[in-house]
Amino acid sequence: MGSIDEETSLLQVEESLLQEEVQLYAEDGSVDINGNPPLKQTTGNWKACPFIFANECCERLAYYGIAKNLITYLTNELHETNVSAARHVMTWQGTCYITPLIGALIADAYWGRYWTIACFSAIYFSGMVALTLSASVPGLKPEECIGSICPPATTAQQAVLLSGLYLIALGTGGIKPCVSSFGADQFDHTDPSERVRKASFFNWFYFSINIGAFVSSTLLVWVQENCGWELGFLIPTVFMGLATVSFFFGTPLYRFQKPRGSPVTKVCQVLVAAYRKSNLKEVPQEKQKLLYESWDRDSALNRKIEQTEGYKKIFDPLSFLISEFELCYIWK
Repeated sequence: MGSIDEETSLLQVEESLLQEEVQLYAEDGSVDINGNPPLKQTTGNWKACPFIFANECCERLAYYGIAKNLITYLTNELHETNVSAARHVMTWQGTCYITPLIGALIADAYWGRYWTIACFSAIYFSGMVALTLSASVPGLKPEECIGSICPPATTAQQAVLLSGLYLIALGTGGIKPCVSSFGADQFDHTDPSERVRKASFFNWFYFSINIGAFVSSTLLVWVQENCGWELGFLIPTVFMGLATVSFFFGTPLYRFQKPRGSPVTKVCQVLVAAYRKSNLKEVPQEKQKLLYESWDRDSALNRKIEQTEGYKKIFDPLSFLISEFELCYIWK
């Protein structure tokens, strides 16, 4: 009896030690910079967030520092008409809201959020530099008006300006869809305490956005109109550089989620599977075990999803009979 009790106590000790070891690491499938399971004490959580807040605040300051007063710059400095300036600005802003589709697709399917933010931040910064040069170098902007005669910008001068603007549009498209999600990746959703902190993270994240937008909409606009466009564009360029540097400084502290494939492909797979299985009715009870489900521990959806009766009738047939583009996980 004594030996059995000793073995039982040893097993209990081993089990408790294993549980403590598991609690040391994030369990949401994330990894650290070296590709290993991240230690909770040294990665992620609030310790990684200041770098993300600084990146977002400076990036928004740079963006709104250009966007808020761009029509004034085009009409006063490039001598464009109001119609032409408005057309250029609206086209550029529309592009800024389309390019996030590109950034999100690349991040989800290929690069991951970290490298997407890093690469597109460099593109963004190069666009800011080009825009600042177009406002500072005499040969890259039109000559000043003489009386009522205002020489228009040459094709080369417009090319430099538009190149800078659309590099910015591409850069913001890579950052915008990734940075808030990357911040959320720093919190383990399997840990109740970290789930609470994640909700608080988004409050501070949007606060940092508004700080950047407020500074650019007030101080930067005043600088551009009273101190010159060279300084007015140089300041947001410097802040965009700080945003990029700040993001890289936090690299050792970040938690990284691996790319999990394009969501566009997953949506197409569900639609194609639904079409091919449209003749199937409810899956028989005796064949429920054949349904295709994912129990991958690395999956963000590794928990069981509750199924209603309507859910089963619609989606279970899509998960029956394994074949490429005829099959979808139930949760998909």
